[in-house]
Amino acid sequence: MTREIIFNNTLVNDASKCFVIAEIGNNHQGSLENAKKLVVAAQKSGASAVKFQKRNNKEIFTNEMFTSSYVGPQSFATTYGEHRDKLELSDDDFNKLFDFSKKQGITFFATPFDLRSADFLNDLGVPCFKVASGDLTNIPLIEKIAKFNKPMIISTGASNFWEVENTVKRATELNSQIVLMQCTSIYPAKPATINLNVIRTYRKKFSNIVIGYSGHDAGITIPVAAYALGARFIEKHFTLDRTQKGTDHQFSLTPELMKYLVDELESVRLSLGDGNKVLLSEEKLARYKMGKKIVAKRKIIEGTYISLEDLEFKSPGDGIPPNQLESVLGKKITREYVKEETLELKDLED
Repeated sequence: MTREIIFNNTLVNDASKCFVIAEIGNNHQGSLENAKKLVVAAQKSGASAVKFQKRNNKEIFTNEMFTSSYVGPQSFATTYGEHRDKLELSDDDFNKLFDFSKKQGITFFATPFDLRSADFLNDLGVPCFKVASGDLTNIPLIEKIAKFNKPMIISTGASNFWEVENTVKRATELNSQIVLMQCTSIYPAKPATINLNVIRTYRKKFSNIVIGYSGHDAGITIPVAAYALGARFIEKHFTLDRTQKGTDHQFSLTPELMKYLVDELESVRLSLGDGNKVLLSEEKLARYKMGKKIVAKRKIIEGTYISLEDLEFKSPGDGIPPNQLESVLGKKITREYVKEETLELKDLED
């Protein structure tokens, strides 16, 4: 089967450009105006899509967790629930952002963290969905999203392979439009925790599913490597200022870094080629200048049977190459050659 997916009218497969997602998440800090600025910056940076997060916090946290103390330099309130609520956009904000993003010419979608949010986003008209790593085992949510029959990205941080395999099986029974993302749920994630080779594992196990990488690393080197290993979706958190308050800003990409990432991913795509080793027309000059040919090491008298002592190998490479030496050795020369003259097969006979 073909490993490809159409994501909001964009075909993504092994030969395509990388689909780059600017994960805005909650970096808007609950402000519609901040969110709009991030959308504009992401589009200008060359990202393929912007992604937000939608929660009804009282539906996804126990009362104990919702009311638990949450005081620290990254906190927006004194309890965890209030902190989370401060970072949420309203339903009206989402409606405005959806229209705004469409006008900016960039795909808008989101991660729903509960069933009601999933319904809201579907009714809004988002073309695709993301399932967060924390909901990899939340089969009721996954099945609800799958039944919308829209492309869905499933992130796989903080999980084991059995859980991933089980979720893929359940999701694909309802929806074939799946993207599976290798992810490490550490914020930020150090290189030794990334395990990019899982991309190869996923590609081998799930031969008809497009694989991606959702990164919490701080730079662009790892996502570029992920593309080279076969990831065709790259998701990176996005911010206008890494020094802003909030846990995600420190490992998010700025607009400058996002543009650099997009450019480097395209450079890697072009550099991978088709795997067939051929002599390029653009290489012929270098081959001429640096390649070697067989020339006479000294004056060779007509009738001489050629030995290695009669020959040497010099540039430019416009004659018989040294890898055809066997076609020259032991042959009789039919005319006299002077030192450094280029040997020609027409002057040799058995």
